Amino acid sequence: MSTRSTAVLASGTANAAKLFVAALAFTSAYVGFSAYSNASSAAQADSPITLSARELPITAPAQAPAAPARAGEVTVTLLADGDAGCLRSYVARTVVANPDPDDTVAYAWTLARWSPGTKTWRTYLADFDGFAGSEQAVEWRPQISGNPGWYRVELSIEGAKTVKSDRFQVSC
Repeated sequence: MSTRSTAVLASGTANAAKLFVAALAFTSAYVGFSAYSNASSAAQADSPITLSARELPITAPAQAPAAPARAGEVTVTLLADGDAGCLRSYVARTVVANPDPDDTVAYAWTLARWSPGTKTWRTYLADFDGFAGSEQAVEWRPQISGNPGWYRVELSIEGAKTVKSDRFQVSC
C-alpha cells in the first residue's frame, strides 16, 4: 500500500468517524429535547372546577298551566319538571289550520331571544314539522339552559302569517 492511499484511507476513516459522532450527538439531542417537550406538555392532575349560578324565579310568568291551544295564538308554559338547575323546559302550543287541506302543510317553530345590542329578535332555537289534513293541535318543547333574557316563540306556517307568543323572561 502506498503512502498516498494510506493517507486517503486515514482521512476517510477520520471523516466517517466525525460524521458518526455528529449524527450520534444530533440524535441524542433530538431524543432528549423530545422527552423534555413531552414531559412539559403532560396533562396536569385533574382539579375540580366548581361552577355556580343563581336561580331566580321568572319575573313574567310564561302562561297559566294547561292553557288550551287555539288557532292564531301560541301559548307558552313553563314545565315544572324542567327545573333541574338552570335548565328550563317549556311547551308551546297552538292549532295549525292547513290553508290547503288536500295537501301537506309545513311549519317551523322558532325560539327567538331579544338582543338588547341590536334591538331585534334573534333565532335561538328552531325546529320544523308538518302534517297532512285540515287542522291539527301542535306543540313544541324547547329548553333553555343558563341563558337569561327575554324570549318568545314564533310559528311560521307555509302559506300563512307568522304567529308570535307573548314575550317571557328567563332569569337563570
